[in-house]
Amino acid sequence: MVLIDGSRLIIESLARAGADVFVGYPITPANLLYRYAIMRFPAALSAPDEITTMQWLCGFSATGLLPVTATSFPGFALMLESINMAYMMELPVVVVLAQRLGPATGSATAGADGDLLLLRGTISGGHPLPVLAVNRLEDCWTIPPLALETAAMLRTPVVILTSKEMVMTQFSFELEKLSEVKPVNRRGCSCDDHYESYAPGDDLVPDFLPVGNSRHQVRLNASTHNRQGIIQHLSAEGLENTARLEKKITLNLSRYTRYHLDEENGADTLIVAWGNAALAAEEALERLRLRGEKVSLLLPNTLLPVPAEYPAIMSRYRRVFVVEENLSGHLRTVLFGTQGRNGVVGVNSLGKMITPEEIVAKVMGKNG
Repeated sequence: MVLIDGSRLIIESLARAGADVFVGYPITPANLLYRYAIMRFPAALSAPDEITTMQWLCGFSATGLLPVTATSFPGFALMLESINMAYMMELPVVVVLAQRLGPATGSATAGADGDLLLLRGTISGGHPLPVLAVNRLEDCWTIPPLALETAAMLRTPVVILTSKEMVMTQFSFELEKLSEVKPVNRRGCSCDDHYESYAPGDDLVPDFLPVGNSRHQVRLNASTHNRQGIIQHLSAEGLENTARLEKKITLNLSRYTRYHLDEENGADTLIVAWGNAALAAEEALERLRLRGEKVSLLLPNTLLPVPAEYPAIMSRYRRVFVVEENLSGHLRTVLFGTQGRNGVVGVNSLGKMITPEEIVAKVMGKNG
């Protein structure tokens, strides 16, 4: 048993999974991620700002390396244009986003789960960006390799969404619980005679060759382009390629769908929680069951795009309590829209952690 924070687990698992380089600009609450990565990664660079950070990540990615950064909302906001560039150029990048209370600089040392709706709109055009949440300390070990492999195999930026509490708080933890992390698969190319930078395979993802290779010319383009990477305006081929960027993310969703589901026979109540609220929800579940209540629990790791399994699970329950540390209910909006659904209740907070007692009281109030 040791005392450990989520930052150390995230960085160690990424390093073991084969992440090649870390580029960062220190910002609270991602400081420990930055510090550990500088010490642990095969290569690490301190950038002068977050815009430069993402530009350097794209450059490393174009050469065939798997790059990683960590930041929080103010830094992520500066990265937005370059993340869109990586999305359009189909460059694998992993961003660890440690949430804190906003808006703007907000309170750097106060936790919150307030960036999910931002991530849903990160890519211009509303195209989906894979977002994986860390809900429990064990997730800090298992989710980063999944994010890295998803980025590499789908040629896309991927966000690991975590929080100030998870990456800065010291938890008691049994290291023996950790499974082996193996280097992730990387997308390559067996193309000896011919290569097109954006010619899709059966999974709608193009094979990858790094710039500077001695086999074929590689064109990477952030503007609308055809399968050769040549700039287009509104040609059918150019628009088809842009539409493919979205289709490849949804077509391969099952490859990176992860969630924890604890179902109880006969239950008509489901608690859904993510991020900071997940640990409180697990404790609330235990207390409710000790009282004889039949309750199930869903902790979704894959937040965006929404896997088809979630609506199917939630349709089995008359009452659904969505627990999250933001005011408006980001995940509730993503799952049920602004109109909601009969029986769906939000348990929310602003600027403070939700307690198990609050969740229990809401469920026992029978106000779903």
